[in-house]
Amino acid sequence: MATIIGVQFQKNGKLYYFDTNGLEIRTGDYVIVDTVRGYDLGEVSMGPRDVDDETWRVPLKKTIRIATEQDIQHGVDNRQKEKEAFSICQKKIAEHNLEMKLVSVEYAFDNSKILFFFTANGRVDFRSLVKDLASVFKMRIELRQIGVRDEAKMLGGLGPCGRPICCGTFLDQFQPVSIKMAKEQNLSLNPTKISGVCGRLMCCLKYEQEHYEMTRRKMPKIGKEVITPDGNGPVTDLNIVKETVFVRLTNGDTSEIKEYPLEAISRPPETHSRPETVRKQAGKEQRIEPAVEDQATVPDKTASDEADDQTPSEEVQELPEKKQEEKRPPAKERNKAHSNAQLGQPVRRENPKRADTAPARAKEPEVPGSSAKKDPNENSDKATGNSWADALEKAMQAIGRDK
Repeated sequence: MATIIGVQFQKNGKLYYFDTNGLEIRTGDYVIVDTVRGYDLGEVSMGPRDVDDETWRVPLKKTIRIATEQDIQHGVDNRQKEKEAFSICQKKIAEHNLEMKLVSVEYAFDNSKILFFFTANGRVDFRSLVKDLASVFKMRIELRQIGVRDEAKMLGGLGPCGRPICCGTFLDQFQPVSIKMAKEQNLSLNPTKISGVCGRLMCCLKYEQEHYEMTRRKMPKIGKEVITPDGNGPVTDLNIVKETVFVRLTNGDTSEIKEYPLEAISRPPETHSRPETVRKQAGKEQRIEPAVEDQATVPDKTASDEADDQTPSEEVQELPEKKQEEKRPPAKERNKAHSNAQLGQPVRRENPKRADTAPARAKEPEVPGSSAKKDPNENSDKATGNSWADALEKAMQAIGRDK
């Protein structure tokens, strides 16, 4: 368990946490704490609080002591020196013709160094400027470039609302702001109306963003049909602040837009047509009919209906090609037969479909007592020979007549 306090080194600056180191400190006291830049004077803006050691992974630096009157007076003297250093630095910047704008100057509490904060459009070579400032102040010089938001926070001013700017009064750190926030809040996208004195989007756009997001979820979208006490109509506009809805109501050839509170409207019930559930099984489409609660109302099927419903399953039906493929020897046995064939002899390849594709031949009656098989091509050879002999004889007769 540790006791911590919150310390600010600048007005409305970032809050830093330190260990009380067993000192009795109250809100508003000035303390001397150990920082990265050495000992520094700060104001306690958050009183002591007890926290677990597991909450803080990085060990906190400790408070040295409560500031005395001399320490406070030394801090006031440093503020006076900062004003003198500011004017001197501005003259040196003009002498070197550097495109940079000096914003603020800070003295370290122990007067070991001076920090100069400036803004510029790009990179600036200020090496010669640092040498001149070191020769004047006889101490370490640091120049830091900052952004336009930090510049507005240091200088302060009045915002478009007429009040002091938020970053200069109570904001200790900047929050990201986007143009999407201005669109969701129905603000004008004119840059002069949504920008602050720094030229960036106003930080106050972040304040109401969460309320707009939560309210929009409860309200209907523009263009949706809603039910009102005066009838149905589409939504034309929304008022997020007042939580009202503008609806266009049509009466014959005329239409008017009326404003209704969010509680007075309702959304029409959504009607979804239930699509038929189709399931594909075994290459056939089967429609799943809704279950019938009263079985007595279902008519009995006739014999013809039962006959139509009964279809042979694919497991019972087998195509002839499928049977032939089953009778065919597996690939391993066929490869083994080819490997056993002798070199130089033709390999006989059997076609399993040859028996089905070849036309069936009529069996000739066997002559008893004859074991020799007849050649089916014998008759065809004799027929072709006789035709050639007859043609040759006719040609010889024609030549003899001519002689």
